[in-house]
Amino acid sequence: MGLDVTRERVIPAPPDQVAAYAMDWRHDHEWTQGIRRAELTREASAGGFGLGAQVTRTAYFLGKRIDYVLEIVGYDPPTLLDMKSVAGPMPMHVTYRFEPHPDGALASIRVRGDASAYYRIAGPVMGLMVGRNLAKDLRDLRRHMTGGRG
Repeated sequence: MGLDVTRERVIPAPPDQVAAYAMDWRHDHEWTQGIRRAELTREASAGGFGLGAQVTRTAYFLGKRIDYVLEIVGYDPPTLLDMKSVAGPMPMHVTYRFEPHPDGALASIRVRGDASAYYRIAGPVMGLMVGRNLAKDLRDLRRHMTGGRG
């Protein structure tokens, strides 16, 4: 099953501030649905977080624990963070974008992948579930950036 879901939301904060928070893996569990833990498990070749770095996330989805590793394949702060799974239950590609908007920042998240191998039963509704989770992610990101105001 080819999965390709994008959600976006305007966040009333400067794009560089929104991107700095959202691109920092140490905040993943605060605003990303299901993420319980994230850790930098391989640094970029230049050190720290950047191209080639890997972040291991522990999440819960459909009641199952999922451990997966995302490698940074595109990194152009404060505009773009592009990650591709290199270990986990399903191949996926996650892209965060942050663009200037008259009311702050236009934040978008796109998830692409092939969920058929792991979630055969849930396949038909996978896109809906992912879309709902991405919308919640952006809602929670907005709340964190606005001090709890939705």
